[in-house]
Amino acid sequence: MAAAHRVIEEDGVAGLTMRRLAREVGSTAMALYHHVRDKEELLLLLLDDYAAGRPRPKEEDLPGEPRDRVVAVATAMRETLSGCPWIVDVLRADDLLSVGALWYPEQIIDAALSAGLTTEEAVDAYRIIWHYTAGEISGRAAARRRREQEGDTYRERVFARLDAREFPRLAEVGRRWEELTAKDTFDRGLRAIVTGLLP
Repeated sequence: MAAAHRVIEEDGVAGLTMRRLAREVGSTAMALYHHVRDKEELLLLLLDDYAAGRPRPKEEDLPGEPRDRVVAVATAMRETLSGCPWIVDVLRADDLLSVGALWYPEQIIDAALSAGLTTEEAVDAYRIIWHYTAGEISGRAAARRRREQEGDTYRERVFARLDAREFPRLAEVGRRWEELTAKDTFDRGLRAIVTGLLP
């Protein structure tokens, strides 16, 4: 498990193959198949391992009011997954679900039902909140990698050549774009989404 985590940290999920993992642990790919059926099962084990090591709010500590409860659970989901952004990419594919991660949709759907949504609407609400949260985590992770690489970015070159007559608002904020877009607006956006979704 530790070797698989290392491979993913170095080369991403796409870089995790049974052969690569076998080299990492000094074994053969065939020997690994005695422990896991395939890469998908390995990813599920990694997801469950990660989820098991992360604290989550106790149900009795969650707010009773459905909107506040959804915000609290979605915020906890973001905090949990932000520590390991590759998991978001795996979960976004929708074909792998970790049992350890199911607590979050369960709580959000339950709160949405308590607010008066139908089952279909509650699932839709969860999916909208999930996509917002996953996008926010992925975007921040990508921005962090870009900052670590330093150098000028494509965005900086675009703003440097921006025609202020055609794009006056963007030209006005261009120099401050990085500062303005680095602000953490997750809570504000989440509350706006929840207000729009729940009656």
